[in-house]
Amino acid sequence: MNQSMSMERYTCIRQLLKMRQADLTVCFEQVTNAHNVSAVIRTCDAVGVHKVHAVWNEAENLRKCTAMGSDVWVKTQLHSTIQQAIGHFKEQGMQVLVTHLHDDACDFRDIDYTKPTAVLLGQEKTGATPDAIALADHSIVVPMVGMVQSLNVSVAAAIVLYEAQGQRKAAGMYETQSLDERECQITLFKGGFPVLFKECQRRHLPFPYIDEVGHIQADESWWKALQFSK
Repeated sequence: MNQSMSMERYTCIRQLLKMRQADLTVCFEQVTNAHNVSAVIRTCDAVGVHKVHAVWNEAENLRKCTAMGSDVWVKTQLHSTIQQAIGHFKEQGMQVLVTHLHDDACDFRDIDYTKPTAVLLGQEKTGATPDAIALADHSIVVPMVGMVQSLNVSVAAAIVLYEAQGQRKAAGMYETQSLDERECQITLFKGGFPVLFKECQRRHLPFPYIDEVGHIQADESWWKALQFSK
């Protein structure tokens, strides 16, 4: 059986994957507003973030995140604690930044975002937790001269991420693919064949290889397993 996506769609997804920044991410720490989460994920998609992270202790927040429309293109990884999340980033060699208004905080534009970077976003009302602030490498702020001393979390995230995009674009980091091919194949299958992707998940089947013209390459046994009705 031969199934393929259009060449136009294949080329579009491949171009998206080429510009994904595997070493740039954000982490939600108990961000509870679904609109804020959705807005940040849309910005992540726009600047080429491949995966976002989240620390949540309520199932309701998990449902909010998995319902967002951008989840086809931006993956989500959950962590049980902020310590676990930051430990994961540091194992990846990332500098960890936290948006936090403090005397020692630096202007967000003074950071070198061409380095592997994770940006922590604290809860809307209370901000980042003391543990997040203590474990981060730098606290950053968006300078403000008005009466209000804080921005909406999604606005602050967009400002920081577009600074990161500008620096990375100037350094040529969007010109070469940084995602490994395995990650690319998953996104190609999920974005090009969403119905089959869900069926593979439901039936616990391996994802097939998508070739250079957008065709699914799979043997007869895979197709039979996919068509089998329990």
